Amino acid sequence: MEHNPFKWGRPDDAVYGAYNHQIAEAGVNSLFPKMNTQNPIITGTSVIGIKYKDGVILAADNMGSYGSLMRFSNVERLLTIGENTVVGVSGDISDAQQLARYLDSLELQENVYDNDGENQLKAVNVHEYLTKLLYHRRSQMNPLWNALIVGGFDEAGEPFMKSVDLLGVSFSSSTLATGFGAHLAVPLLRQVIPEDKKYVDVTEEQARKVIEDCMRVLFYRDARSMDKYSMVTIKKGQELKFEKDLVVKDQNWRFAQNIRGYGNAQQ
Repeated sequence: MEHNPFKWGRPDDAVYGAYNHQIAEAGVNSLFPKMNTQNPIITGTSVIGIKYKDGVILAADNMGSYGSLMRFSNVERLLTIGENTVVGVSGDISDAQQLARYLDSLELQENVYDNDGENQLKAVNVHEYLTKLLYHRRSQMNPLWNALIVGGFDEAGEPFMKSVDLLGVSFSSSTLATGFGAHLAVPLLRQVIPEDKKYVDVTEEQARKVIEDCMRVLFYRDARSMDKYSMVTIKKGQELKFEKDLVVKDQNWRFAQNIRGYGNAQQ
């Protein structure tokens, strides 16, 4: 290994030969094909969302996983854009950061061309933009490895929530979840809203409680989740409420005592 400080981390050229810089410049005037990311590296798990009669609530934990290692514990996966729109991102964290740059650019452009502030970005506009962006990237065989949930209000001022995945496939529902939450959280959410309806008769307190229950179950059952999470409440006529560093309440691991192979339990 090289001991020159300017070359730390590089294999010794005398042993392994000189590094071929054309590999790093693949697709740019080189003989190598263009190389795109094929597998996510640092990833975030579930985002869950629910409509209630006055708005939308979204939640996501703050963990960034490197395989099965909890590599980061302060990753924010709920992105705000405009006054009342939130995008929840699961999947590759570096691609989530790229999405944040796209959204910042979109918001800046809209503010520049809308000086009077009357035509602010709505959630429906942001969702349409992201759907076309993700479909375009997958058509280039260079997808953004993310699944998104967009929450806010539509052009009529009604609660709005839709999802879109890395293929550009989009759908809406009163209860949505990405990642492992699609298997574990959605059944709990549908106990509160059994049928998908345009107008949901669920109070904010009911919606918040089921979100907290879902985050607890995901912490118990999803090995890529943690007990610290963020929650955003979007409500008609009020400013967006962004709560960070929330912790799963009422943790109780006694149910695991009888699971064979758990901890120091008797076999």
